[in-house]
Amino acid sequence: MYMRLRCGILAGLVGFAAAAFGQSPAVDAAVTADYVIALVNSDPITDGDLRSQVPILERQLREQGRKSISQTELRETVLERLINERLQLQLAQQFGMRADDAALDQAEKTVAAQNQLSVDALRQNLQRDGIQWVNFRRQLGDQIVLGRLREREVDARVKVSEQDIDRALAEQEAANASLANQTINAAQILITLPEQPTVAQKAAAQDKAKAIGMRLARGESFEALVSELSDGDRKNGGQLGLRRADRYPDLFVAALQDLPVGGVSKPVLSAAGLHILKLLERRASASVPALTQTRARHILLLLSEELNATQALARLEDIRKAINTRQSSFEAAARSYSQDGSATQGGDLGWASPGMFVPEFEQAMDRLREGEIGAPIVSRFGAHLIQVLERRRSELTIEQQRELIRKQLRAQKLEERFVTWLSELRARAFIEIREADTNPRP
Repeated sequence: MYMRLRCGILAGLVGFAAAAFGQSPAVDAAVTADYVIALVNSDPITDGDLRSQVPILERQLREQGRKSISQTELRETVLERLINERLQLQLAQQFGMRADDAALDQAEKTVAAQNQLSVDALRQNLQRDGIQWVNFRRQLGDQIVLGRLREREVDARVKVSEQDIDRALAEQEAANASLANQTINAAQILITLPEQPTVAQKAAAQDKAKAIGMRLARGESFEALVSELSDGDRKNGGQLGLRRADRYPDLFVAALQDLPVGGVSKPVLSAAGLHILKLLERRASASVPALTQTRARHILLLLSEELNATQALARLEDIRKAINTRQSSFEAAARSYSQDGSATQGGDLGWASPGMFVPEFEQAMDRLREGEIGAPIVSRFGAHLIQVLERRRSELTIEQQRELIRKQLRAQKLEERFVTWLSELRARAFIEIREADTNPRP
């Protein structure tokens, strides 16, 4: 089903559009003189280029909930981005890469849909914000080319082998075997000490602990000694309770780590005093990971010249009101109006795991409670009315575990490879920064 298809370049464009569409109006060149602040090989980066990108970074930081940074740091970060981007575009040009008109037209429609606008309305809004359409279209083209370049130079060269997955699974199993990742129950005999004990008080506590150890070695009951001698809670034989080991103090976990069930530790010194610990129970954490699956249904309206995003959202809102007032059922409305293959099933999309839908659809779906019908939303495929039917926790099969690890390892390797590749690209280039550092650097 097409809703389950995901495209890295298209996803990148969505992120670019979200950042760029809300940028501040461009600074008038007549007001502020422009000048070259850096050379990337023979390609200049001007102060105007930098100023136009600073508001985009500020917006991104706000949306990510990150603290604001100084204007100097903003400019330095933006300049680094521009240098890296310019180097990549130069390489793409050497390879003859370009965004054709069809790709640009589709990118425009994607940006418009993400902002719930028609293409014409998008152009008007950009013009109102002081952003020239030709410049915006050029930036979209750059993002398409950058995506294709990364696919060629980085993505295509990253492989995850079966041996990589085997090693990751073995590491997971080893981590699960660690006491810190298990659920345990322990009991204690506590010999309290004051906050600043004297030498005599420390010696007396150690003597008491030694005597308790000797009585335990003779076979006396730990629980009986708790009842007789512990300065702590004596209920239930001094049990501390069954809980994840990481909820116990680190020094307790360290003392219990190598003990068998029923074993007793050497005295452990803490700020409260001396603790003699007995491991009562240990349970391995669930070795099979699980994920939350969602069963949802939707009504999809495709966007066209005759039906723009605003009109589609209004039509879906009317349908939602009719369903909520019981003038129609969701299933009947989906059969009548939905414009995808799920219409014959009343819009039912079946059980879906995380990552099966495009992000904008999945994020809206994840915010809904079971049975709830959300406000209409727009994705790259059209306008949707979504209802969540139910959710469930599902254990992963070994094949699903391996596929999940494969994706995680690939994402990690992609990031590492991209950083290395970009460093190599910079090392081969001539970069001269004129604003803060007039010395050329390789």
